[in-house]
Amino acid sequence: MHYVIVNETHLKGKGLKILNEVLSVFDGADLKYEVLKTQKRGDAKRYTEKVTSTGEKNTVIVMGGDGTVHDVLNGFADFDNCELGIIPFGTGNDFAEGAGIPLDAKKAAELIVNGTARPIDFIQLASGLRSINSVGMGIDVDVLKRTYSSGEKGKGKYLSALISALKNFEAYDFTMVYDGKEEKHHGLIAAVGNGRLFGGGIKIFPHAKIDDGLMDVIIVDYISKARIPAAFAKLMAGKVDKIKKATTFTAKSVKFINDSEHYTIQAEGELYDDVPIDARVAEGKLRLYLPQSK
Repeated sequence: MHYVIVNETHLKGKGLKILNEVLSVFDGADLKYEVLKTQKRGDAKRYTEKVTSTGEKNTVIVMGGDGTVHDVLNGFADFDNCELGIIPFGTGNDFAEGAGIPLDAKKAAELIVNGTARPIDFIQLASGLRSINSVGMGIDVDVLKRTYSSGEKGKGKYLSALISALKNFEAYDFTMVYDGKEEKHHGLIAAVGNGRLFGGGIKIFPHAKIDDGLMDVIIVDYISKARIPAAFAKLMAGKVDKIKKATTFTAKSVKFINDSEHYTIQAEGELYDDVPIDARVAEGKLRLYLPQSK
C-alpha cells in the first residue's frame, strides 16, 4: 500500500491541480494508495509511525518539502519492510534536488511508479533525532531564524537571511570530538551533511553522497568581516573547501559540544533547543526511490 502524506493547506488552486496530476499517474499504474492530509505540525510523523508499524510492506510518499520529509523520517518504525518516496512540493526541497529527484511533481510520481527503491544513509543523533539532509549549529541556525521572522516568500528568503547573518553573526565556542581526540574551535558553523544542499540551493556539502556510508563534516572558524565577501562567493560556488578557515572531512561519527548553556540546532530547517549534535551515519538503512543515475 502507498500512503501519500500532504499538507492540506497546500491543496488549493495550483496545489490541488498538482495533487490530481500525481494521483492520475498512480491511477494509470493501478497503484493502491491513500491520501493522508496533515493539518498541524507532527501529523506527518504520527501518520508515518502508524503505517510503518503494521508489519506490512508499505510505501510512504512525502508530497512536501524538507520539513515534511524530516518529520516522516523521524516517524519511520520499520525500515525493513517500508520504503520512502518523495514528491517535492514545498518551498525548500534541498534534499530532493541534491539527490536528483525531479522537482516536477508528475515526473517524481512517475519515478515512484517505474523505479525501484534503493538503500541510502541518514544521520542518527544520540538523542534519537534523525536527519536525512543536514544537522548544524551556528550561523545556519541564525539564517533560519532570520528567514522565519522575515515573512518573505520563495527561495530568495534564504539568500537574504544568509547575507544578513554573515554581516551580523558572532562566532561562538565549541568542541569537536572526532577520531578519539578533541579540538577547540571559535567558529561560525559546525555541521554534518548527508545531502548536498542547504538554505534553498546553497552547496554547503558539494561532494556529499547519500549512499557512501559517510557523513560530510564542515567547520568554519572565525572569519573577519573584511574576508566575508570572498568566503561568501566561494560558498555560493560550491567551493567551501577553498574557504581559508573551513575544515571539511568525512566521518562515520562526530560530536560537537556547544560551550553555551542553551543553544539551538537545525535539522532540515527544523529548530531544536539544547539537543546535542552527537551524530553517526545510519548506513544504507532507508530505501528511497531515486533515478538510476544517482
